[in-house]
Amino acid sequence: MRERLNVVVKRPNPELIDDEIPEWTEEDFARARPAREVLPEILPPDIAAEMLRPRGRPRKPEPKVHLNLRLSPEVVAYFKATGPGWQTRLDEALKEWVKNHPR
Repeated sequence: MRERLNVVVKRPNPELIDDEIPEWTEEDFARARPAREVLPEILPPDIAAEMLRPRGRPRKPEPKVHLNLRLSPEVVAYFKATGPGWQTRLDEALKEWVKNHPR
């Protein structure tokens, strides 16, 4: 093993290199096609559709904004003491305040 930029890099074990599946060349990468093009050609439609469906949670139409915010310790302590979901409750309290204090 050798160390580079504080990351340990293992050298490949020559006995474990698979000659039946060689490393890709530039030509291999140039010929490659996305799975969304290839899978419908080689699999039944229902299986291809299942494999190509988006993963994870669906996107919200109005996602929340990521922001760094400094709050008073007593405000944070109050909401944290309410248990898991405290950030959501803090967001709800702020939305309620905005609703009750129009510009």
